[in-house]
Amino acid sequence: MKLGAQISYYKAWRGRKHAHTLIRGSPEQSFHILPSYFHMLEKLNPGTVTRIKVDGENRFKYLFLAFGVAIRGFRYMRKVVGIDGTFLKGQYRGVLLVATAQDGNGQCYPLAWGIVDSENEDAWTWFLTQLKEVIGDTDELALISDRAPSIKKAISTIFEKAHHGACAWHVAQNIKNKFKCADIMGSYWSAINAYRCEDFAGYMTEISHRYPRVAEYLENEVGFEKWSQCHYPGLRYNITTTNIVESLNSMLVNARDFPCVALLDVIQEKMSKWWNDRRIVAMAITAPLTPSRESEFRPRFAQSNGRHTLQLNPVTYHVKGGELEGVVDIFNKTCTCKEFDIDKLPCVHAIAAAHHAQVSVYSLVSPYYTKEYYVLAYGETIYPVGSQSQWDVPNEVATRVVFPREVKERKRGRPKTSRFPSVDEFRKRKNRCGKCGAYRHYKKKCNSQTGSTEGNQPTDVLV
Repeated sequence: MKLGAQISYYKAWRGRKHAHTLIRGSPEQSFHILPSYFHMLEKLNPGTVTRIKVDGENRFKYLFLAFGVAIRGFRYMRKVVGIDGTFLKGQYRGVLLVATAQDGNGQCYPLAWGIVDSENEDAWTWFLTQLKEVIGDTDELALISDRAPSIKKAISTIFEKAHHGACAWHVAQNIKNKFKCADIMGSYWSAINAYRCEDFAGYMTEISHRYPRVAEYLENEVGFEKWSQCHYPGLRYNITTTNIVESLNSMLVNARDFPCVALLDVIQEKMSKWWNDRRIVAMAITAPLTPSRESEFRPRFAQSNGRHTLQLNPVTYHVKGGELEGVVDIFNKTCTCKEFDIDKLPCVHAIAAAHHAQVSVYSLVSPYYTKEYYVLAYGETIYPVGSQSQWDVPNEVATRVVFPREVKERKRGRPKTSRFPSVDEFRKRKNRCGKCGAYRHYKKKCNSQTGSTEGNQPTDVLV
C-alpha cells in the first residue's frame, strides 16, 4: 500500500518465495549441486568428512558433514558428546541431526551434522555409524541424548564401548508429564548433581516418600546409571543435559527452511566465526585456565583456608574442617567427596592437600580446562567454498546426480513452524480463564466481574 499497489496475499507470498530462490537457490538445484559443494568443502578444509546416501533412483536420503578442524580439535575436548535432532521447515522437510561436544570454557563445539528423512532407527544408525568413524569408540566416550527408542537402539548397536546417558532435562519433563508432580523437581535435580551416593540416596528417599511411583520410574525404567552423575559408569563430568545441542538448534531457527546447501552455508559461516572469535579470546587469556573454569575455581582457594591437613603417605592426605572431610590422593587425582573425581577440577580438599604437599594446584586440573587446550582447539580456520562460479570440480563429481526425495503433498494452510516435542518432553498448557479470557488463572479464581471486558486482553502468555 505504501507504493500505491494492492496485491493479494498469495501473490505476495509467491513474490517472497521467488526472491528467496534468487538469493539462496531452489531446493531442487540445491540437491543437484550437493556433491560439488561437498567436494569443495573437503578441498578447502583438509580432513573434512562428507557423505551422501541416495536410493536406487538417486533420490536423496541422508547426508553427513564433519569439518576436519572440529575432528582434530576433538582431542582437546572432554569426551562427552550430545546428540539430538530438530525438524526442517523447507519444501522437502526432513530432520537436522547434530553431534556436539563442549569445550573447556563451557561452549558448544559442533562435531558433526546430518540431514535425514526423519528420526527413525535407520537414520540414526547411519548417522552414528559415520560419527563413529570420525570420533572413535572408547570407554572414555559418553553419549548424551533423550530417551527416544530409535536413538537408544542405534547407540547400543553402533557404539559397543561408549557409555550412553539420558538427558536429565528430558527425564524431568517426562516426570512432570506422567506423574504431575513438578513440586519434587528440587529433590530430583539435587539427586542428579549429588557427587556421593550417600547424598543421592537421601534425595531419593525424599522422592520415594512423597511419590513412590516416581522413585520406581527413575530406578527401574530409566535407571540410576543413566541420569545420576554419581552412578554413571563412565566419565560424564558435570554435563547432565543436551542443552549444548539445543542451543545449536535455537541458533538455526531461521535457517531451517533454507535449501540444504544454503543451510550448510549458514552452519559453516557460524562455525568459522566461532572459531575465529574464540581463538582471539583464547590467545588473550593470561590465567592458566579458561575464563569460566577460572571463575569457578578461584573461590575454592578461600574455602580451603583453615582446613587441617594430615599426610597419610607420600600421595594421600586427610583434610578436616568444613561440613565434610576428605581423603585426597594427589597422584590418582581423587577425593572421597567425589567432586574431584567427577568434575576433574580440584575440590577444596584437593587444594588444601596440594598446598600442604607444596604441589601446584593447577597441575591437578584436567588439561581439558587449560588455556593451552583451549588455544589448540580453535587453532585452525574453517574456510568457505565461495561462489559456485569459482568452484574447481572434477567432471565425475560435477555430473553426479542427486534428486530431491519424494515427499507427501503438504496439507492446506500455513505450514507448522514450531518444533515437535521429543519423547520425554512436556509442554505447559496455556491456562486461560473462561470468564474474563485472561491468562495465568482459572475461572474459579477470577476476580473480575461477570461480563467485564477488562481482562479480555491476554496478559503474559505462559508457554
